[in-house]
Amino acid sequence: MTTALTKSLGILTKPIREAQLSNGQSPQTALVSALQRNLSELRERMSGDEELEEARHLLEEVRRDITWFCSDTNDLTWSFVQECLLLLLCLARHFNRLLEAFHQIPAVPNPATPEAAPPLPPDVLSVAQQKTLGTVLQFVVTLGLCPYLAPGVGVALGLRSAFGAAVEGAVRHDVAPAGERRLLITTNVLLEVSALSSLATPVFTRHLGDIMAALCQLAYRPQRPEGDGTKGNKGLTVEERKTCKEALHSLLGKVYQPIVIKELLVLQGGPKQACSGSRGGCAGGGGKALAQAPPWLRRLCGQLLSDRLIQPQGVQAVVRAILEGTGGGDSDWRKCDAVAKILAACPQQSLSAESYYSQVCPQVLELLHFKDKLTAQQFQRVATRAALIMVQDRPEFAQRFLLFPLLSPLRRCAQGTGDDLSQDTVEEWELTRCIEDVYKICVVGNNPSEVLLKALADVISTLFNLFCFTKQNVSHLRTSCQEILIWCLSHSERSVALLLLKRLCGLLGEVGGVRHGFQFSPGSEGGARLTVRELISDEDDALYEKVSGEQWRVQCLVELLGEVKDSDLPGEFFLLLLQDLTAVAAEQDEVEQEVDTSSMTLLELEQHLLGRAGGHGQGLALLQALAIMCEGLPHTLLLSKPTQVVGFIASMLQRACVSLEHGTDSPVESQTLSMGMGLVATLLSGAAELTADDYSSMAALLPHLEQISQQHQETVIQELASDLRATIATHGAYHPKTVPKTASQHSTTTHSPAQPAGHSSNSLPARAQVPSQSISHPKHKTDPSVTPKVKDFQTAGRIPNPGISESSRSKAFSECLLEACDPDVPTRAVALRSLTRCVRDGDKEALQNKEKLLTLFLENLEHEDSFVYLSAIQGLAVLADSFPEQILQRLLGEYQTGATVCPPKRERSLETRLKVGEVLMRACRAMGDLAPHYGRPLIGVFLSGTRDEDSSVRASSLSNLGELCQRLNFSLGPLAQELSTCLTALIKTDREAEVRRAAVHVIALVLRGLSDKTTQVLGDVLLELYRALKWVVRSDPDDVAVLHAQLALEELDDVMRRFIFPQQKLEKKIVVLP
Repeated sequence: MTTALTKSLGILTKPIREAQLSNGQSPQTALVSALQRNLSELRERMSGDEELEEARHLLEEVRRDITWFCSDTNDLTWSFVQECLLLLLCLARHFNRLLEAFHQIPAVPNPATPEAAPPLPPDVLSVAQQKTLGTVLQFVVTLGLCPYLAPGVGVALGLRSAFGAAVEGAVRHDVAPAGERRLLITTNVLLEVSALSSLATPVFTRHLGDIMAALCQLAYRPQRPEGDGTKGNKGLTVEERKTCKEALHSLLGKVYQPIVIKELLVLQGGPKQACSGSRGGCAGGGGKALAQAPPWLRRLCGQLLSDRLIQPQGVQAVVRAILEGTGGGDSDWRKCDAVAKILAACPQQSLSAESYYSQVCPQVLELLHFKDKLTAQQFQRVATRAALIMVQDRPEFAQRFLLFPLLSPLRRCAQGTGDDLSQDTVEEWELTRCIEDVYKICVVGNNPSEVLLKALADVISTLFNLFCFTKQNVSHLRTSCQEILIWCLSHSERSVALLLLKRLCGLLGEVGGVRHGFQFSPGSEGGARLTVRELISDEDDALYEKVSGEQWRVQCLVELLGEVKDSDLPGEFFLLLLQDLTAVAAEQDEVEQEVDTSSMTLLELEQHLLGRAGGHGQGLALLQALAIMCEGLPHTLLLSKPTQVVGFIASMLQRACVSLEHGTDSPVESQTLSMGMGLVATLLSGAAELTADDYSSMAALLPHLEQISQQHQETVIQELASDLRATIATHGAYHPKTVPKTASQHSTTTHSPAQPAGHSSNSLPARAQVPSQSISHPKHKTDPSVTPKVKDFQTAGRIPNPGISESSRSKAFSECLLEACDPDVPTRAVALRSLTRCVRDGDKEALQNKEKLLTLFLENLEHEDSFVYLSAIQGLAVLADSFPEQILQRLLGEYQTGATVCPPKRERSLETRLKVGEVLMRACRAMGDLAPHYGRPLIGVFLSGTRDEDSSVRASSLSNLGELCQRLNFSLGPLAQELSTCLTALIKTDREAEVRRAAVHVIALVLRGLSDKTTQVLGDVLLELYRALKWVVRSDPDDVAVLHAQLALEELDDVMRRFIFPQQKLEKKIVVLP
């Protein structure tokens, strides 16, 4: 039956032969003749061919069931279309019967061939049958649907092909049935046929737009007058129009949405535009313009497109419909921008703007999460542009429906949702998605607005805490967090950015950002997640964690400022902190005045004491921020403009004025005043060419110089301040001799006015000061991007500190020696570090007193505070690097015997002995190429230490042994056997896990240090070491030791692979024959 029906359809659509067109007939006449001939042949074959008998019976059955068949029409084209529609209905009815029988009798699997494919359903068509069906559908649409569409509805036949133009002349509209009725019949039959999946594919893949155009016209075209009143000319009934509406909405819901949106955009038309090749091209390639759609159709398509847009996945469907098939380039960017504008604008057909944005904004955010590379790139462009346009044009809705969900994970980190702690955790994928989305919208989109910056400022504390966490671990979120923070600070107003920086430094109170009782933890995929913090019972540990966390945050902020390019923000923040430092100093002087507490209540007294403690805490936080900035940022970044240099000088003079007002005169204030006035004199002495703007910026120094000239006790300082003030006020016209004289005196010192280290040193309290004369500050490299004027400002002037002599340096060194014995921990630690710096810088007096320094450092090793004994360890390591022969011998004696070498003899504690081992390990690292020369005595001591009774000493000796052996290279060869025997014995016999770990780690370090020389140096013992490592992997109960052994085996595997399979080098060798 299927073959008979398709054969009948093939007879109907038999092509016109060329011989029939050679007699000079017009295309319309030839088409009508061919259709008439095919109809006649089909009727003859139906009546006489036995193969088509079943098809004829089914055709008569279908013809009896339908009511729309018109047998007396005078339009041959419509007669042809009716026969095609009847045969299509026959084919559909036949397929329905076959499918019902197929589903009633389940297929029995063949047990002999269980892997065989299941049987095909009976409605599957062959390739030839599909081709015939496609031809019939094309005739039906061309002859029975498109000619009856109103002008502007769909694409006219004349714009498609020359055959379409011929069809327009062949169809007769003046005979029954009416065109509207013919359109309804054809559309209904096509929809009925498409109910079968096998027939729906050819119908919708080629003719969806035409069917949609027909349904739109039938359902929504305004009713025409009834005309002459005859039955054939009347329009559709209300019920028929209602049925067409339901069919249209059902069709739009079933078909793939991007295709539906494409067809709706074509139907919508719009202004006149050149035809494209998407619908078959223009007739003759003449580039005809598409007809403009009627107003009712444009309104209908706009409403339908709006409905598609607000549906689930509607935004994605719109983007796919417009961007699918684009290959990038400028046109792709323009399309993305156009789609973004469409998404960001609320359509007129929408019920309310609020409902529209509440449905569209979440879908816009979902566009950012695609993984396919090309699709993700296009979708991200659209989503980023749409989000930025919404934020700019509709900030109230963007804040609620776009930015709030976007930043929700960060807000949950800071606020939480309830009392249940398990519900307040934020998963890794949420934070990762949040950071990536914010990065795409803010940094990649790069269109700052007030609403966007304010939203980011609300969560910047949480974002900064996350950035600090990523700096402590390996995380893929670090770069994104850093770029977002830099973008926010760079594009915010300068006052807002400075306020944010102070908040992140902790200068405005608690930094916050993470809810109390929670912390960020590493995620399984390299991200971060918010988890519940474990409670710390020990108050000292909790305090240490809090202080170290605050210091780490300030260090991260300084590193963040160091990444800010082409901005004055670091310098302005530095000057703001200096101004705050002056204010804090003044407040402390006022607070130190006597306060009568006798009349206070307990509550008032408590509030008074808490206020004083809070003030001290803010002052310490300010000093800490300044010190870290001075240490971590180069002066070319802190003071990159002349105005900033002047601001730096103004802050110093202001601090000097504050001390004059309170009548305090300490060395710090005197040195600050000397530095500031010396810098001013240097600038005014011609070291750099000053412009009118420079003199205008220096006008801020006039009030401070006037106050100094009136209140300072020394007449010389008063006169110098008055002369400097006069020179600035007259813009250099008045230039007394004292100014260049002072500048020449200050140019002999080695300090720079913009050098932050010197200034931070002078900002500390006097007790914690290290005399600047004994410290040689390293010079920062000058940024070549700085203008020559700024370079002159920063290098010509020097810190005024006249009168430095050998006696003062000697006095400073003596003071450091005394302070190294001070009971105050900060003073002692700073003094030890200052002495270490003197040794490193080659200070003559420090080198002459190396024995005193050695004894001093060894005594401080026994101090209980880590700040002190770590400073002593650093000092001993520097001494050992400077005098290896003398110092190493003394340290080896202390480490080997556990007692003092010099009289009086006394035993060292185990902890002190381990600290000496730490010094030896640092000394080994610093030896470099001299390790073979100085390493012989160390190896003997370390090997003997592996037999010590205490397991900690054995582990320490092994650790030092590993650090030394990996630097010995070929000098390790004679000791290889002894080393192998020692390590193998410890691995197999020692009861302490930490000792076995250390022994295995020594092997890994040796293999890593020798690398390609392993087979030459350890050739005799390599097998023994390999067997020891395999024994650890198989038998050792300690997981850490097994891990170390696996790492060592990987090192050995890499060595042997390079030895067996050396890298092939393409090189030429020239050999000179004798």
